[in-house]
Amino acid sequence: MRVVLATYGTRGDVEPVVALATQVRAMGAEVKVCAPPDEEFAQLMTRAKLPFVPFGKPWSSWANGVSTAEERVEDADEFVARHIAATYEILAEAAQGCDLLLATGMLHFIAQSVAEKLSIPHRFVLFSPGLELESPERDRLVGAPINAHRTAIGLPPVDDIRQFLFTDQPWMAADPVLAPQRASGRGSTVRTPAWILRDDRPVAAELMAFLDAGAPPVYVGFGSMRITQDSARAAIEAIRAKGRRVLLRRGWADLAAIDDQDDCFIVGDVNQQALFPRVAAIMHHGGAGTTTTAALAGTPQVVVPQAADQPYQGLRVAELGIGAAHEGSTPSFESLSGPLTIALDPETRARATALAGAIRTDGATVAARLLLDTANAQAKSFSALNM
Repeated sequence: MRVVLATYGTRGDVEPVVALATQVRAMGAEVKVCAPPDEEFAQLMTRAKLPFVPFGKPWSSWANGVSTAEERVEDADEFVARHIAATYEILAEAAQGCDLLLATGMLHFIAQSVAEKLSIPHRFVLFSPGLELESPERDRLVGAPINAHRTAIGLPPVDDIRQFLFTDQPWMAADPVLAPQRASGRGSTVRTPAWILRDDRPVAAELMAFLDAGAPPVYVGFGSMRITQDSARAAIEAIRAKGRRVLLRRGWADLAAIDDQDDCFIVGDVNQQALFPRVAAIMHHGGAGTTTTAALAGTPQVVVPQAADQPYQGLRVAELGIGAAHEGSTPSFESLSGPLTIALDPETRARATALAGAIRTDGATVAARLLLDTANAQAKSFSALNM
């Protein structure tokens, strides 16, 4: 069995695919991963020792960190066409000779077309129920460039854009406690727990020294979100006002300290699985991966959502009582005070600690077994039909 797993998006899209790939390989299948060529993703592939087919355009090169077509409705045709141009040929070549394609991220614009051209089964996966499947406005905006591309490669146009983007039975890899199944008006969804990649990297000595030098700090990190330095300033000042130290991750916005006080430590890429249990609270953008890692650590969260499914994650954190959701995407000193008070309350910590034991870590194993079982069954059916 030869499988190609593909994603085009942020770390939150790439890391779960790597987790699945390691399990698919462990079960005896040949696997390759297509992903953006950004340095941190290439390093991730190297650590996992996976065959890596990079797309030509780094994810970080997309202007303003835009991650959904809905955020640029004024030029959706151009937006979708550029994504198609950046991904189709490379994925189609990588999938040649493979028995199965699983895709995620922004590959929904081309994955089904690749599968049709190569006559192979295709699965599409989402990592949060907050990524709404029913969106007539989205379908209207992206349908024209998708069908223009399909015509150009000799495929018929599609009428049901939603089904084209997500298939008639999309996969959802999300923790059942953090993201319970929601009723859907169309088709069915294949659910697995979140795909978590184990991180064995040590924490740097300098960071360990900072952690050991005082009370647990509050971690602030917004991943690939293009949050402003003013927002970082608001976070640092609001945390200091609570009498806490600050651990600030630079992220793709290249956030920096606001002064030279020794109560604020700056980090780059870091092992969150090892770090999060050591901090007092975690302020972040609400990506599904970060939310799950924080919940697994038993550490309270402050979600400052920026886009896409992140408001949903913030809502769930608040509903579960394991933290707070900030209202709006632009934090200020004043607006962060209340959420930080909630996150630093001992009762919130107790709820977060209790919930941690319910977070499942076997999602990638469950998904790999399901993927290969269904692929083998389809292959047998195909062979029987052609005997």
